[in-house]
Amino acid sequence: MTDTIEIPGYKAGTWTVDPSHSEVAFSVRHMLISKVKGKFEKFDATFVTTENPLETKVTATADVASVNTNDKNRDGHLATNDFFDAPTHPELKFVSTGVRVENGDYKIDGDLTIKGVTKPVTFDFEFGGFGTDAYGNYKAGFEAKTEIDRNDFGVNWNAALETGGVLVGDKVTISLDVQAVLSA
Repeated sequence: MTDTIEIPGYKAGTWTVDPSHSEVAFSVRHMLISKVKGKFEKFDATFVTTENPLETKVTATADVASVNTNDKNRDGHLATNDFFDAPTHPELKFVSTGVRVENGDYKIDGDLTIKGVTKPVTFDFEFGGFGTDAYGNYKAGFEAKTEIDRNDFGVNWNAALETGGVLVGDKVTISLDVQAVLSA
């Protein structure tokens, strides 16, 4: 692991997510034959960067009730105790515990909380770059991805299929496509 790294265009400060240019999405196997994809319409994140990018701190949340899989009945089911239990646990939360470089790739370690259960996860991080938008805002772009086992978070509802197997897969891929703006 490197003690410090250099990234062209990098600036220390507080960054906030630009929701109109960002997405928090997920996908999970359905009936063992395809994937259901969804996203959270309401989310927030703050990134605090220091002179050393490896000391970056991330805090992010997603509003469980804003889940959108393009099927209102399924979205309603996801809000129940079978899945997210939105009335009791209204948000998903991620708090970083470290940033590192492994074999030339960026990793962000942290604690993910779903349905009141907190577990360590690692996001693979792909940096997009920096730029100034038409309004003079300095922005950063990146993608991040991780895979979790939903059962680890108490999200274990399922239904057996007559043809064998189950309705919902255990592995869930969480994908972030983020544009953040330097605010301080």
